[in-house]
Amino acid sequence: MAVGVAAEVKGRLNIVDVVGETVSLRKAGTTFKGLCPFHGEKTPSFVVTPARDSWHCFGCGLGGDVFSFVMQREGLSFPEALRQLAARAGVELDERTRRDDVRKARLREVMEAAIAFYHAVLTGTRVGRPALDYLRGRGFTDATIAAYQLGWAPGGWDTMSRTLAERRGIHPGELAEVGLTTSRSSGRGAYDRFRERVVFPIRDPSGGPTGLGGRLLPPSADDRHLLSEARGRSPGGHRAEDRDRGPKYLNSPATPLFDKSRTLYLLDRAKGPMRRSGQAIIVEGYTDALMAHQAGFDNVVASLGTALTPGQVALLTRYAKRIALAYDVDAAGQKAGTFGVQALEGLIGQLAAADTGVELDEVRVVRLPDGRDPDDVIRTNPDGWREEVRTAQPIVDYLIDTQARAVDLRTPGGKARFVDAILPTIRAVPSPVMRDAWLQRVRQVSGVEERVLLEVMHRPPTRTSAAEVGRITAETVTGSPDALPIGEILRAITRGERDLLRLLLLRPEEQLRVGDLLGPDQLPSTPARELYRAIVLQRAPDDAGVHPPFDASALLAGLDDETAALARALYALDGPSPSDLDQGDVDYLVENLLLDLEEDRLEQRSDFARDALGEAERSADREAIDRLLRDLRQMNESRRSLDKRRDQTRYLTRQIAARA
Repeated sequence: MAVGVAAEVKGRLNIVDVVGETVSLRKAGTTFKGLCPFHGEKTPSFVVTPARDSWHCFGCGLGGDVFSFVMQREGLSFPEALRQLAARAGVELDERTRRDDVRKARLREVMEAAIAFYHAVLTGTRVGRPALDYLRGRGFTDATIAAYQLGWAPGGWDTMSRTLAERRGIHPGELAEVGLTTSRSSGRGAYDRFRERVVFPIRDPSGGPTGLGGRLLPPSADDRHLLSEARGRSPGGHRAEDRDRGPKYLNSPATPLFDKSRTLYLLDRAKGPMRRSGQAIIVEGYTDALMAHQAGFDNVVASLGTALTPGQVALLTRYAKRIALAYDVDAAGQKAGTFGVQALEGLIGQLAAADTGVELDEVRVVRLPDGRDPDDVIRTNPDGWREEVRTAQPIVDYLIDTQARAVDLRTPGGKARFVDAILPTIRAVPSPVMRDAWLQRVRQVSGVEERVLLEVMHRPPTRTSAAEVGRITAETVTGSPDALPIGEILRAITRGERDLLRLLLLRPEEQLRVGDLLGPDQLPSTPARELYRAIVLQRAPDDAGVHPPFDASALLAGLDDETAALARALYALDGPSPSDLDQGDVDYLVENLLLDLEEDRLEQRSDFARDALGEAERSADREAIDRLLRDLRQMNESRRSLDKRRDQTRYLTRQIAARA
């Protein structure tokens, strides 16, 4: 996509029109009000302010601009929302992006055709009957099979591809591009990737098809007899059934549509229920998630395997801040195909490092009965499943308990191994309050004195220093052949966001301080949020609690085109540079920029309260009037406090200047 289009998109779209497609809005003075689409409420606390090009819910706290609204509503990334809104606004994209969009639309048509073919084979042919009987035997209703378009991939090397080519005119190259076929080893032609498998369509958050999951049917009695005879003759020592039937589960490969690490099965159907309940439940397999939805537990998704990736966690946190992990968890790591201790530690580490808004004590492990998976528990004992989810154990507590069971805490060596195993995880927890609470649990479980634990916690890490990185300057940015339209790019964010982000880029030593004081969602503009979030994530502490140095080149390399253009524009902006300021001036600038943002949020709340007060007075709602008057008095106190802090900042700055 051509860079610098965010401001033009905002300028061409009316935020009231975009939001109004989802929310029934009514005019209230200079704003529009409605019921928040992101959490259940009966009294409107969702406000759109056209003059600010912004929206905010005073119930759940979400807010932002037109991009963030579409991101929340559709579960899209910023580049995806920008592309969607650019098309709506008629903003020209570059030729490469137009071709890419057209190509992906065609590939989605190919996927839909394959899904329809597999579903028809399952539900309308003799070949699909055994698979249909299997699904019904597992407890799935015909309504579920139809609603989720389950299918059966018939045998034969090219049954699907030949049928789609003959009836739909689909080219072999298109089938290969979406991972439906695989090239033959001879190099001549291709064969169907999915054969003799139950097929589960996988969709993106907007419902577009991206890939498929395929599951083998359990072998019949005759199959088991033949396989048993063949085992002894299997070449290379492999089991015959593995050689003949392939893996039990098979996913689409990576394609322009499908990225397993950023995909969750049934997210398109679970995102609304997850928002309403505030909780996301993750299971491992398709049938687990499908049975949950059939039973009415529709905030469940599947991660397509035991590995839970940062991309999947980031996807979930758009909809819910509480996460329950309902895997086959074997923290001792003794069983194959389970979620082991290293996976738990990795998940804790990625959540601690990422500014997702998810608190670690809200990530929990569901304890399932031994030997039973979610599918079985939900089908036979739905009340038991509900209770297991309700009483799920916080993930760090679970890890402490399982690490303690893995050693003999009656011996000095066992204590040492336990402490060495668990403290790196606790050290990575950003909240000092939670860190202290879990440290106390470790003390209670291990019997090791607190001073010793603290000594281990603060032991200097053994690591090599990072190499010096090259500095990005205005000259290197504007001197490139495709110099950016700086003014146009910066129109997409506010002046305060511009000044703050520029300071953070040019004075990286201020990043950690600001990161502790300001969350990404407190910035009003989506492009500014994306850049700020990337800065915060890059400076997140490692397992030893050490913050890596700022690497401007790595930051830019990891950004989408629009956000990278914003960063480059900030580097290249003319005018006085924060790099030239002394520390006292920098402190003053940081404090005032943060106060400006706080004042803006306070003004927004005050406007909402004054409008609500007018409505309460017109309806003579005495209780609401009293409450709103109290709220306004409290806001006035907050405003006076903010003014005092601003005056104090000026005074301290003058004192520093006088001493200098």
